[in-house]
Amino acid sequence: MGSLFMKPEKFSVYYKQVMHELVRIGVGALGIVALTSVFMGAVITIQSAYNLVNPMVPLYAVGIVARDSIILEFSPTIIMLILAGKVGSSIASELGTMRVTEQIDALEIMGINSSGYLTLPKIVAGLIITPFVIILSMFLGILGGWIAGDLSGTVPSADYIQGIQDQFLPFNIVFAMIKALVFAYIITSVSAFHGYFTEGGALEVGQSSTKAVVYSSTAILVFDYILTQLILA
Repeated sequence: MGSLFMKPEKFSVYYKQVMHELVRIGVGALGIVALTSVFMGAVITIQSAYNLVNPMVPLYAVGIVARDSIILEFSPTIIMLILAGKVGSSIASELGTMRVTEQIDALEIMGINSSGYLTLPKIVAGLIITPFVIILSMFLGILGGWIAGDLSGTVPSADYIQGIQDQFLPFNIVFAMIKALVFAYIITSVSAFHGYFTEGGALEVGQSSTKAVVYSSTAILVFDYILTQLILA
């Protein structure tokens, strides 16, 4: 990380690379994020309705549980774990391949700060695009829960909408965005580290990709607990 800004390139070079990474990291992951969010929101709603069988508990409580579960934990944590597998492995494989084929060495011979040129745009793009991806995941998760509850007859639309509006705390969105930014930094930096320092051949590239996913996923879970303890406890 210390070498990212030692010999900065022209702003136009970084801008082009950041735009490329925004499309790759954000737009490229929208499909899996949307599919996962809709169906997980549906599952959370149906399971919540199944467990809240006490007649003393109103049906709109299902909407409250689904909303808070999606905003506080599912979208910022589970989706980022999925992105750690998709984006993290892609970053590590790309940089690892460039290292073993000596493309990174060629950049350094030309006087280019290879770590800054290759790694910094990925980190910046991840920090920029991730909050938008997580907000989209929240919306689709809540929408999926609403559709599932209405189609299955488990939770009427009026009760579900009342639930997602009842006792809403805007700070929950802020907390989710904090987690998303921290996790985005973990995914991009850890994956870039393992890919950049790959040694060997094609087998080692695969190992670096696996290590990137495992270490970044573990770090996400650890920091999920730390942030929850620091901010919500």
